[in-house]
Amino acid sequence: MTVNPSSVVDDSAFSVRRTIRIAAPQAKVWEAVTEPEHISRWFGQAAFEGSYAGARGTLTWPDRAPIPVRIEAIEAQRMVSYRWGNDDASGVVSGELDDAHSTVFTFTLAEVADGTELTVVETGFETTSDPAANLADHRDGWNGELDKLVTLLESDS
Repeated sequence: MTVNPSSVVDDSAFSVRRTIRIAAPQAKVWEAVTEPEHISRWFGQAAFEGSYAGARGTLTWPDRAPIPVRIEAIEAQRMVSYRWGNDDASGVVSGELDDAHSTVFTFTLAEVADGTELTVVETGFETTSDPAANLADHRDGWNGELDKLVTLLESDS
């Protein structure tokens, strides 16, 4: 399995960033970050009404209520941006997507000699109830989830 650097928090920009390499074709990585049946294999159980900007859906994990998600932007094979529910000042994630209290994560893909470079950047933590704690939590989350993605795609190759 390819070993990748950890996520980095930028406290001043309220963002988390991680760039990884995956020894798999860009088309395969694209499917893994955009198609619900593939997202569900490494992230959370995903359900979407479509694969276009504005499409709504949910991500669900066994230990929490469904989190509302919306595709913000999509450029085939290159970039997809999702807005997802995050806690508001009260620390609660509601069943509806609240643009004022949500974060946006964007996957950007680039073909490289040995496969695909994938960068995720998540922004908007300044609107959450505890920005520092949420930044740390999501930094750790992206480390674990993207490591699962690498393992999945490289074992399928």
